[in-house]
Amino acid sequence: MNDDQLLRYSRQIMLPQFDIAGQEQLLQSHALIIGLGGLGSPVAMYLAAAGVGTLTLADFDEVDLSNLQRQIVHGQTDIGSPKVSSASKTLQSLNPDIEIHTINQKLDGDSLLAAVRAADIVIDASDNFATRFAINRACALESTPLVSGAAVRMEGQVCVFTHQDNEDGNKQPCYRCLYSEDQDEESATCSENGVLSPVVGIIGSIQATEAIKLLTGLGTTLSGRLLILDAATMEFREMRLSQDPNCPVCASKQANQSAVP
Repeated sequence: MNDDQLLRYSRQIMLPQFDIAGQEQLLQSHALIIGLGGLGSPVAMYLAAAGVGTLTLADFDEVDLSNLQRQIVHGQTDIGSPKVSSASKTLQSLNPDIEIHTINQKLDGDSLLAAVRAADIVIDASDNFATRFAINRACALESTPLVSGAAVRMEGQVCVFTHQDNEDGNKQPCYRCLYSEDQDEESATCSENGVLSPVVGIIGSIQATEAIKLLTGLGTTLSGRLLILDAATMEFREMRLSQDPNCPVCASKQANQSAVP
């Protein structure tokens, strides 16, 4: 690191459990952020500010006036622009040292798999179940850690899926272990239910924190734990998760790997 970087990241480096080694690890890391909306905005801004060396931003939408109530990476002058372009501009002004790649299209199939394969970590900041299930499948196939978040109304949740075995050999759960694929999409979208602006900021900030912890080995992550926020009462609760032995994503992957001679 040069002198400017030492000064820029000095408050993180001062943390004894982080130190210069943690900062150097961040600078060498590559995070894929899928979705540049209410959740992706704080995730992208905090990871850029913290010094994650390479960020890939994926979104196929354009900035709309109704986004600005909560999607803080975009501004009034960005209305009509691709979200990835608007976000990239903001992040480069926030931290010109980092490298930013943009994907202005919907990621699915081979393109999603390739983007996941290129990253050290994936942050799911999307707003629908179909995309979340697809991201989870790709991350499971590539054994790439996934930080999943969701927020609607005055509620939110965050979980980490490492797609790795525990130290005792037991398999960690994946997103598909938590939700079946017959979920009601409309009941989970901000466009149908609304959302309080700071709630996505809280959840996105937790996602960014978990991503940094995963990339640097800092602290204990939310792997195998679902953190749930009720902002109306400002209460957090936690659910312990376990792998579904019949999960069509991670259980079938484990069985296939075991069958390889």
